[in-house]
Amino acid sequence: MSIVKVKIKKISENHKDIPLPKYETAGSAGMDVRAAIENETVLESGKVALIPTNLKVEIPEGFEIQIRPRSGLAAKHGIGLLNSPGTIDSDYRGEIKIIMFNFGAEDFVIRRGDRIAQMIISKVYRMEFDETKELAESKRGSGGFGHTGKN
Repeated sequence: MSIVKVKIKKISENHKDIPLPKYETAGSAGMDVRAAIENETVLESGKVALIPTNLKVEIPEGFEIQIRPRSGLAAKHGIGLLNSPGTIDSDYRGEIKIIMFNFGAEDFVIRRGDRIAQMIISKVYRMEFDETKELAESKRGSGGFGHTGKN
């Protein structure tokens, strides 16, 4: 397995107690990201909250970091992320913030240092369009949402 080195910076020393993202198990694909908040934040049912992480990264060109929901928060509390997966481009140098949404019926409390999302690094491939008048036919054709022909 190859390792991609990514520089990471904590913005404020006020959050030095909050651990950097890390893989929780040897087989983890994503690193857990934690809430860098001073006080508890109540995420009301049906509402959005933008939660800071106190982190900036320098992603190598040709890669992106994806921000994804944590399955435990989704299954147990109905907590998800909007714009998921969120993309952090290699040229972005601002703070990583997590756009959380409460799909559940109950309010949800986010505490300082809680694991709120996960980040995954992915290779990015650039594309160029080759405009044409015709496209090759396919078995699916122009069938849209729900039209793969499979039950």
